Amino acid sequence: MIVWVNGAFGSGKTTLVDELRPRWPEALVYDPEMVGYVLREIVEVPTGDFQDLRLWRRQVASLAVGLVEEYHRPLLVPMTLVDPAYAGEIFSALKDAGIGVHHFFLKVPREVLEKRIDGRSFTPDNPEQDERVRRWCKGRIESCMAAAETLPSGTVVLDGELSPQELADQVLARVRAGGPSGA
Repeated sequence: MIVWVNGAFGSGKTTLVDELRPRWPEALVYDPEMVGYVLREIVEVPTGDFQDLRLWRRQVASLAVGLVEEYHRPLLVPMTLVDPAYAGEIFSALKDAGIGVHHFFLKVPREVLEKRIDGRSFTPDNPEQDERVRRWCKGRIESCMAAAETLPSGTVVLDGELSPQELADQVLARVRAGGPSGA
């Protein structure tokens, strides 16, 4: 089983997964961003967004399947995935492998996202890079917010302004209630 926590940059995906982790100790945390970082070291990413690499999408799904099959443990996946075609590609591969996906989307107002992004430090030793990353994240807020209308059926949309504890309670209640939420 996979619990995919989706949402805009700054919506609280990692914070929610950090809250879920001690409550669900058998779950593994899998951040597909790491796959992107590895690919960036090997190949050029012409658009600047590693999600545009077909290989990234294939590897994300393949590694998720491998982790579930090899370790027989649930996965917590904090990852923004808002392009409907990319989400379809990854979630279809997971479904084809027989893995259930609970897909959650954290919905947060633009001004809150901007404030959260401004409050983060991505590369503390490189202020110029830090600012570039902030601009990049803010530049994607609109497409992330619009994605709420194109998410796979069964996606559970959560109020990302709730506390991490309240969100974790909601996620765990949904997961314990039964079958996959969607994807």
